[in-house]
Amino acid sequence: MTTANKPTTVPALIRHVVAHIHPDTHTFLSHKVKDSWVDISYREVIEKVDAISAWFLNMGIQKGDRLALVIENGPEYIYFDQALQQIGAINASIYPTLTEAETEYILNDSGAKAILVGNPFLLRKVLKVANNCSSLLRIIPVFDDYEKYTEKVKLNAGVISFDKLIEEGSTLITQYAGAINASRESILPSDISCLIYTSGTTGTPKGVMLTHSNLVQTVWAGLKQTSIVDKNDSFLSFLPLSHVFERAATYYICLGAGCKIAFAQSLELLARNMTEVRPTIMNCVPRLLERIHDKAMKNGTTAGGMKTSIFLWAFKIGKQYREKREQGKNPGLILSQQYKLADKLVFSKIKEKTGGRLKFLISGGGALPKNVGEFFGNVGIPVLEGYGLTETTGPVCVTEFDRQVYGTAGRILPGTEIAIQNIDTRKIYTIQSHESFDPNLITEEGEIIMRGVAVMKGYWNKPEETATAIDADGWFHSGDIGRFYKGYLQITDRLKNMLVNAFGKNIYPTPVENTYLKSPKIEQIFLVGDRREYVTAIIVPPKELLQETFGLDEAWFEKPEAFVDDKQIIDWINQDLRKLSNELAKFERIKNFKVKRNPFSMEEGEMTVTLKAKRKVIEKKYAQAIDEMYMQEVDAD
Repeated sequence: MTTANKPTTVPALIRHVVAHIHPDTHTFLSHKVKDSWVDISYREVIEKVDAISAWFLNMGIQKGDRLALVIENGPEYIYFDQALQQIGAINASIYPTLTEAETEYILNDSGAKAILVGNPFLLRKVLKVANNCSSLLRIIPVFDDYEKYTEKVKLNAGVISFDKLIEEGSTLITQYAGAINASRESILPSDISCLIYTSGTTGTPKGVMLTHSNLVQTVWAGLKQTSIVDKNDSFLSFLPLSHVFERAATYYICLGAGCKIAFAQSLELLARNMTEVRPTIMNCVPRLLERIHDKAMKNGTTAGGMKTSIFLWAFKIGKQYREKREQGKNPGLILSQQYKLADKLVFSKIKEKTGGRLKFLISGGGALPKNVGEFFGNVGIPVLEGYGLTETTGPVCVTEFDRQVYGTAGRILPGTEIAIQNIDTRKIYTIQSHESFDPNLITEEGEIIMRGVAVMKGYWNKPEETATAIDADGWFHSGDIGRFYKGYLQITDRLKNMLVNAFGKNIYPTPVENTYLKSPKIEQIFLVGDRREYVTAIIVPPKELLQETFGLDEAWFEKPEAFVDDKQIIDWINQDLRKLSNELAKFERIKNFKVKRNPFSMEEGEMTVTLKAKRKVIEKKYAQAIDEMYMQEVDAD
């Protein structure tokens, strides 16, 4: 297919699949209903999409109007998104985990005229703020017994169930078929497709305006980079579609290639769903991969005796075999036979827990620790790391399938340029693109700036912030620090996260935190040290390991005190800190730490939806505990 024949807008993608890739009876979506997985064909999706579009046109929705969604992943998200996309309306998704105040802000800032609501908990949240949102005309629950939540609430907006909307819309399709087709054909690549609000690690969320061109060009660039993806692949979707990563790298990529999407029931049931669906590709965040790694290593090394010996031998062979392959060398007959045995005895059992069919995983949303990437490589499941932001339509770099450089974010996608700029002088060290790729390139470190097909149109209703983010030459300033290493982009840290100690030394928290995260005794770590004489940290140990090691019951974790003063636990963690500190420069080493009883969480407002720590929130919330760490005597070393 030539570039000229490729779809250029989001609603054209699904029509392209049924015209050129699959018959419309082919399965597109799958979800679990009660105890069974139910497949949904392209034809069924398009019929529901047209019914929803007809209903909205009948309601008076016009091109450019905003329609909101606050819903977990599922077929309903796809129906609604496709329906509004083909009539030129704009998707304004709201993260289900956001507070009432944040939900109200997004509804008002976007001027949403309707909102699709996923469950009773989310509906109660919307009902509390709906009358404060003057533009909101319709609330659309996806469940039928919504009346028990709305009957005692006086609302300015009307309420209709999603099933009823589709039923009514089905009777209007004939009447509005011409208008739907005309609307779809009139959409320009430069039109806004969606508003995705930034996760808000700092300040008020901003609505990122992504165009049809941003999204579709990212699809074609991603498929060119990961050409191993084909129409027979099956994705398991569990990351939120309200976030750009999952929407671009699962939903729209699958439409571009004709892949199947199965929706996981929940994060808690993900492991079971993987064995049921047996996906070939999944998008993940690093934390999930770390948990799989930690559990496998724990199970393999604590069994004892011959089992542990075989496990360690298998990973030794896996490492040798992987390194030969990555160097482009033939592993040889003996090593290949040893690897087959290692796979049979150890790796196949780990792979079976993922369904046994994974071609590769894609990791985004944060830095993947190098040892975790190597672990999956040893097992035979490559992890392709990616990098991007909401403002760049998700991934602008992805690791090539046949070339791994662990600890990097991969090669630049076609259509985007990336430059490294000196933070102080604003001098650009280098400008790189997909075409200029040099596997030996190593550059200086600086701020990562980007321009090209993936860069947003701007921030909704915020021209000043847009002008600050995108300079006169079209460069988007990411606020991330990095460099090129062996031709791939390597992320060092966030510019805003950078700590400058009292002696003027720059400390990037992420690589330091990743060093300490090698310890199985540390689940989360939050580094402190800006304008301080030394580095300290708040550390959260894994709950299961604490229970096993110290015999703790649930009541211990329910105590109101946030921090633990048990000397045994502190000394136990400190054993690993001292060993791992040898890998760091002296000014980067942790000199004191507090042990937090329970993890940082989204529910407590401490983490974003992509599980990044909200630095300002945490520092403010635990200011007293942080100050205490600087009042105590510490080792001079």
